[in-house]
Amino acid sequence: MTSASPDAVETPDGRFAFLDPVILGVLIFDGFLCAVLSVIFLPSYLGTTPFPVSILVAAVFNLGLVIAARTVTTTGKAALPLAGWIAGFLFCMVGGPGGDVLVLSSPLTFLLLVGALAPAIVFLFRVAGKALASIDTSKRS
Repeated sequence: MTSASPDAVETPDGRFAFLDPVILGVLIFDGFLCAVLSVIFLPSYLGTTPFPVSILVAAVFNLGLVIAARTVTTTGKAALPLAGWIAGFLFCMVGGPGGDVLVLSSPLTFLLLVGALAPAIVFLFRVAGKALASIDTSKRS
């Protein structure tokens, strides 16, 4: 026998619905943090060769954040972790007190921007397309 607080609202699938906005907020912060860390580790080297592994890590991490956000919200709001990532990227573009900027003026910066966002955006478009297709087929029936 499990005991829960009387004000806890449990959904039919066993989840606590009041935690969904909190989880989404944590995922948005994780997107922000992912952007800052991927910008910091972008100019990393393996020996004397540039090795921007943070592009791949950011792409996989953002895709995971979007998939996790889809479990607690709708398709439109599932893009909010990407908004957090973009906010973190823009935050890194702002100069510090000494005029130093974390985002470098190099092609790797553009690759980070595109590479980190593209897989998650493609996933969201595919999910939205499937939802529209299912709505369209149900209207035809």
